[in-house]
Amino acid sequence: MLINADFHIHSPFSGGTASRIDLKKIAMAAKKKGLHVVGSGDCLHPVWQNELKKYLVGDKIVVDGVHFILSCEVEDKNRVHHLLLFPDFYSANAFKEGIKKYSPDIEDEGRPKVMLEGGEILDVAKEVNALIGAAHAFTPWTSLYAYFDSLLEYYGGRPHFIELGLSADSDYADRIKELQDIPFLSNSDAHSYSPHRLGREFNRLEVNEISWDEIRKAILNGGIKANVGFPPEKGKYNRTACSWCHRQYEKDEAAKIGWRCFCGGVIKKGVRDRINELASYEKPIHPPFRPPYIHLIPLAEIIAESLGKDTRNGIVAKRWRELMKLGSEIEVLLDIDMEKIKKVTPLAIAEAIEAFRRGRIKIIPGGGGKYGEIVIT
Repeated sequence: MLINADFHIHSPFSGGTASRIDLKKIAMAAKKKGLHVVGSGDCLHPVWQNELKKYLVGDKIVVDGVHFILSCEVEDKNRVHHLLLFPDFYSANAFKEGIKKYSPDIEDEGRPKVMLEGGEILDVAKEVNALIGAAHAFTPWTSLYAYFDSLLEYYGGRPHFIELGLSADSDYADRIKELQDIPFLSNSDAHSYSPHRLGREFNRLEVNEISWDEIRKAILNGGIKANVGFPPEKGKYNRTACSWCHRQYEKDEAAKIGWRCFCGGVIKKGVRDRINELASYEKPIHPPFRPPYIHLIPLAEIIAESLGKDTRNGIVAKRWRELMKLGSEIEVLLDIDMEKIKKVTPLAIAEAIEAFRRGRIKIIPGGGGKYGEIVIT
């Protein structure tokens, strides 16, 4: 069976997240999106762990038909972020115990700071049978490749996966030789359960059943059948740009002016330019096990663009809910017959969905913390 899984989200106990997040709301949103599995996020936090345990039946956490896998993100002493997936609470708590004396905020912060090197965190993760990889590996903030040139050298070994992040895809990452035998995950890193955040990136896995053993096997042994997510240009760190005014620069130009914008802001090197620095190949070389990468844009953004509205506008939410009567968001974007769509939504929205399916949506690239903008052609 094929399942859709978004392994990286956050609870209300991480910085910059919505305060009203709970598992029921996440599950409701996940079903509408078309997700079968969601990472719990922040599973080391004591209060959020209690919330998760409310829905524990046997060895599984299931809320309204949506399965949750224990997950968390941690920041190491070098500001590199790591995503971890755990088989059970015993494993998660053993990991917490192993890093506790090195973390000043582990009881308070959903994304704790751990004063260890990445390789030391990797060792603890492997000891407790957890899966670990570099989170949003290429973004210019708090990522491995932002500060270091080699993933294998930084970890001192091979992690189980890397997470591509919103500003990269398989074509970007498969230009780097050392990543040729490492699985790629595409996750949302959602800080809320809104429809244009949760599941904006996900993984399609082939499993016999929804269980830890099957998901682990799929990740490690070629069971990822598709990575799905943003076109890289849609990500907010794709291009080299000022983190204040978002003016974009060529990398050489930014270097000449000391990575300081004319407005006074700091210029952050974009993922595209960073990949070009790291690349072993001019063009991507995909290993045989690498699945296709399917570019997807959140339905709310397509609706908003077609109507000339902001995604937070009430009309956009109303039209999104109308389309959800036909099926999940993923099904509306990719599968449901266009004639059915035209019967429940204004023609402008139906034509925008059709334009997306035919590749007639262009992206004005994002950078410096500003998301890329879509233009329907």
